[in-house]
Amino acid sequence: MAVGAVIVEDDALLLIRRANEPGAGRWSLPGGRVDWGETLAHAVVREVFEETGVECVVGDLVGWVERLSDEFHYVIFDFVAHPLSFEDPVAGDDALEVAWVPLHEVDQLDLVDGLAEFLAEHGIIETLA
Repeated sequence: MAVGAVIVEDDALLLIRRANEPGAGRWSLPGGRVDWGETLAHAVVREVFEETGVECVVGDLVGWVERLSDEFHYVIFDFVAHPLSFEDPVAGDDALEVAWVPLHEVDQLDLVDGLAEFLAEHGIIETLA
């Protein structure tokens, strides 16, 4: 089980470029695995801070996805999150880079599989052409 954070401020989405598989080198929502005994909300707060240095509070569930390969099977719960401060994010832990990406530019990045479609389906970015 894993979590992700959909953090939108000033028409920009907080994204990380993944350092590790799955999706190494590609852009994704901050997030990761839920530790044993950890709530989903706590996992979101922890993962966002570890990967971006941004402290946040967790809001509503946006949706969930499953990602499967020969090596893994993840069920990922993506939540809205709100930053507690607006300091510049800093890549840490499993992130090569972190950036506030204008919403109209998100689908132009090399995103992890299915992310653009998920964001469009849930009204985070404009519907894909």
